[in-house]
Amino acid sequence: MKGLGLLAGLLLLGTCLSGTRAEDDGVGLNPHPVVLRRPAAQGLSALALIGRRIFHDPRLSASGRQSCASCHSPAHAFGPPDGRLMPRGGIRMSVEGTRAVPSLAYLYRQEAFAIGPAGSDDVPVALDVLAQQAQGQARSTKSAGVAPAANALVPSGGLFWDGRADSLMDQAMGPMMNPAEMANANVADAAARLVRAGYPAMLRSLFGDGLATNPELLFAEAMSAVSRYQIEDRAFHRFDSRYDHWLEGKARLTAAQMRGLRLFNDPAKGNCAACHISAPGQDGAPPLFTDTEYEALAVPRNRHLGANRNPHHMDLGLCGPVRADLAGQTQYCGMFLTPTLRNAARRGVYFHNGVYHTLRKVLDFYNLRDTDPARIYPRDGKGRLMVHDDLPMRYRANIDMTDAPFGRKQGQAHPLSERDIEDIIAFIGTLEDGDVPA
Repeated sequence: MKGLGLLAGLLLLGTCLSGTRAEDDGVGLNPHPVVLRRPAAQGLSALALIGRRIFHDPRLSASGRQSCASCHSPAHAFGPPDGRLMPRGGIRMSVEGTRAVPSLAYLYRQEAFAIGPAGSDDVPVALDVLAQQAQGQARSTKSAGVAPAANALVPSGGLFWDGRADSLMDQAMGPMMNPAEMANANVADAAARLVRAGYPAMLRSLFGDGLATNPELLFAEAMSAVSRYQIEDRAFHRFDSRYDHWLEGKARLTAAQMRGLRLFNDPAKGNCAACHISAPGQDGAPPLFTDTEYEALAVPRNRHLGANRNPHHMDLGLCGPVRADLAGQTQYCGMFLTPTLRNAARRGVYFHNGVYHTLRKVLDFYNLRDTDPARIYPRDGKGRLMVHDDLPMRYRANIDMTDAPFGRKQGQAHPLSERDIEDIIAFIGTLEDGDVPA
């Protein structure tokens, strides 16, 4: 059903753009506006209000200086406030993380991690069995506006770059214990901080007495409060970008933004919409700009990352080292979750290892990786080009070499021109929250 909905949504958007009159006549309005079904606006529940307090409380970290909001800043679309840096945390706020901070925005519709047919709503019950079934299966290609192959087993859903958490509640627990983040030693340690900060009293009316003496239950309920805050507060999923208003016929796009949108959706050019879905759902749900699936893109190794000073350190995404349950499923090594592009223009740090800090660099990577790799990858001490240098040779068959704009041979013409790239970036800029039409 998801696949049919996706196809219908893409066809709808294709209809919106089919005439391209907006650019041609300079008006910039969507000639075929739609009605978007946004989450209902309502006040926060008592549990969500407590969750908001916990989200912003640095007393719950070992350093006493770091809260959830320290890395997921509300003023920066719940992404990193200093996007040019890798996060630091720990007891003395001196431990560098190994992955870029993902945004917490637009996760309220994220489903649990699963391996199943592309576009399926069915959740598999035996992850390792399905992963084994997918071993050796030909990779399906992704093309904007084309429904995925029904029989392709693909990993999707989950939270973090490797999908290891199935719910916002599970995700909230992770940073509390991460030695490079809030660095609590264990659940008892985190619960003790919750007690000292007075949260058992706040939660008593909802869960009764006894939380203060039951560390596991107190910690679980506190994290459930954080997840309710993320689900209920519209700030996490505003859907009020210029593009949302354009879809509804209430805002104009410039000629460059319109051209960028067409390139974004064009399967022969940017093909961005193949993974970053730009069409509303069949039910009117605004697009999330991700298909929540996983890709091995072979972005260059970030040599500014401390962990990468160890040449043996390899971040393989789905198959480790952080996630352990898929370590034997080597067909997924190098794959990371496709993030939303909403608010991407101001993130300042891109891809799992934070190797790029501008959208221009990101678009250059897609444009040049195959046609001019010398402009993407470094050379070793003997002058040899180190193509795909952040993924061991034995896993490089996992790299996406077919979906446009990838798939060209070295030396061939680049798939995107300079103007194409500038216009796609102009379109991505229309995905910023809070861009109210004049």
